[in-house]
Amino acid sequence: MSKQFQMIPEDVTKIERDLRFHPIVNPNPEVLSQEQILHFNEKGYIKGIRVMTEDEIAPHRAYFDRVLEEITAAGKSSYSVSTAHLKYAGAYDLITHPGVVAIARDLLGENVVAWGCHYFCKMPGDGKRVSWHQDASYWPLTPSKTATVWLAIDDADTENSCMRFIPGSHRSGHLEYHESEASESNVLNQTVPNAEELGDPVDVELQAGQVSVHSDLLLHGSEPNNSSRRRCGITLRYSSMDVRAYQNWNEKGVWVSGSDPTGHWANNPRSAAENE
Repeated sequence: MSKQFQMIPEDVTKIERDLRFHPIVNPNPEVLSQEQILHFNEKGYIKGIRVMTEDEIAPHRAYFDRVLEEITAAGKSSYSVSTAHLKYAGAYDLITHPGVVAIARDLLGENVVAWGCHYFCKMPGDGKRVSWHQDASYWPLTPSKTATVWLAIDDADTENSCMRFIPGSHRSGHLEYHESEASESNVLNQTVPNAEELGDPVDVELQAGQVSVHSDLLLHGSEPNNSSRRRCGITLRYSSMDVRAYQNWNEKGVWVSGSDPTGHWANNPRSAAENE
């Protein structure tokens, strides 16, 4: 599988990184409860948060339908829509959505940058899985103060291959992995072996318009979609502004809350290059 699909940078192992989990301390959260913050600290995720109604998510689904038609007509994979916030105005609108940003701010502090946005679309009968992995293994970022908001564009359940988390695995630090074998049919290229020894997996079933949030150190993956239903979600990646990005990843930034007094992160505008 090509790097375009995997979003894999150059060898990040050559970068000195702080890959410890940094617990969230927020005495006055805006939208999350203290119980949810405690759950994030202890389990590494939160799930089932409603940020849009079905009526509100429907236009975003229709927008992605048009994007999918465009990329497949060009011979590209349904997984190939990465760094979408810099290419598609509709994706930019999601990564800057006030309800989503409020969640990120509760977990990461007042100054928050968005830098990653990827539609993960498993088509009906898709035989590919996402093997157990940690996001931090792929990203040239330090320290580990990054959270992914996974917004369900379609309903996601066990039938059509929802995500799965291994609760608490983020507290084990950075784990060893090996390059995935071809027989895995892995969308990415890394596999953490014996991952389920760290705990029992949890299915992350979401209705369209709901989100889950997970730490960049949490083990997660998903099985092949053997159903007759599509499963599309969009990953919205956020970091606290003090995170340093290498290999020019800081150029992907959008300031979604507060500011960056160091000027490290770019602050990209909404794309006006497409017809909507």
